[in-house]
Amino acid sequence: MKVDGVPLEVLRTRTSEKWSGFDADVLPMPVAEMDFELATPIREVLLNLVNNSDTGYMGNTDHLTQNFAKFAEDRWGWTIDQKQLFLCTDVGVGSIEMARTIVQPGDLIMVNSPVYLNMYNWIKELHCQVLDAPMRKEGMEYALDLAAIEAGYKEGVKIHFLCNPQNPTGSVHTFAELEALAALAKHYGVYVFSDEIHAPLVFDESEFVPFLSVSDEAREIGVCVTAASKAWNLAGLKCAFIITASDRTLALTKKLSHSVRFRASLFGAHATAKAFECTEWLDGVMDLLDGNRQLIKRELEEKLPLANYRIPNCSYLAWIDLSAYELGSNPSEVALEKGRVAFTPGHLFGHGCEQYIRLNFATSPELIVEGITRLATAVEKAKSAS
Repeated sequence: MKVDGVPLEVLRTRTSEKWSGFDADVLPMPVAEMDFELATPIREVLLNLVNNSDTGYMGNTDHLTQNFAKFAEDRWGWTIDQKQLFLCTDVGVGSIEMARTIVQPGDLIMVNSPVYLNMYNWIKELHCQVLDAPMRKEGMEYALDLAAIEAGYKEGVKIHFLCNPQNPTGSVHTFAELEALAALAKHYGVYVFSDEIHAPLVFDESEFVPFLSVSDEAREIGVCVTAASKAWNLAGLKCAFIITASDRTLALTKKLSHSVRFRASLFGAHATAKAFECTEWLDGVMDLLDGNRQLIKRELEEKLPLANYRIPNCSYLAWIDLSAYELGSNPSEVALEKGRVAFTPGHLFGHGCEQYIRLNFATSPELIVEGITRLATAVEKAKSAS
């Protein structure tokens, strides 16, 4: 199925954060939303709910559980226990509510920078402390640093927030990495919370490995939190789920407030259930994203040849190093001021990432070309002014 980007004049009528958070002359490329039309079956589900005035509280969601289980089996060979899948509002809420069953204020929670910026906010909300075990970096290639992780675990980490696959670097953790991580976590008594929201968006050259599938150790100490929101653009519908795979982690779910499930959206549950059946639409999106990630490389080579960029193996987020252009402490500010194009600033993803920007390429090729052209213009203006 062919999927195209929505024209700019239509996108500017949207009211989501991406399209309402900037002045009208700014091209926004930060927030991880898609500039695509919803899959038709999802749209029809939502319209049917409205037409039937079916706008009440959360009801039976067996179809969601069944559809995700089938998708996970078909795509990743992962068999889940459908009795260990629990609804929540979104991945952040699910992670926080599950973490509350484990940590006390002041406890250590690990991340691996550069990492999804809201993980820092989750830890702050829990009144815990961040322990960063940065990703191991060679050029623009990133991998888990197991030695740094073990050193952090020895400090008394209670929970490890893992981004699997990885945002913003576009890396996909391997089976060997995850297996070794699970063994370390089991040894040191650490729970691993695997945020797998980008899992359906892994490109063909890589293989996504669900953390709970790698070993008995992973199942004993692991919690998966995921949603359809990134892959099918459903963030505003507010529905995600928590998955466990052992008696030990299942026991944690018994401590969750009964209201966790009911804070999710009925619209979100039905849309999410339908999303996992919309595999042809997803495949069409991946075809477009595949072309876009290659296009970014060509555009940067032509217009900003000193920028460092590795074609990502997952999702629609480009991680770009602009340090060679000496744009000051926050290159995204220069891009916004002098090029009228918005990116997510690198410093939000962790220490040492100040010279990076994150570009959302879930849009039309035309807007990618326009965005990088505006960035190149900003760099040229900054150079001329210096």
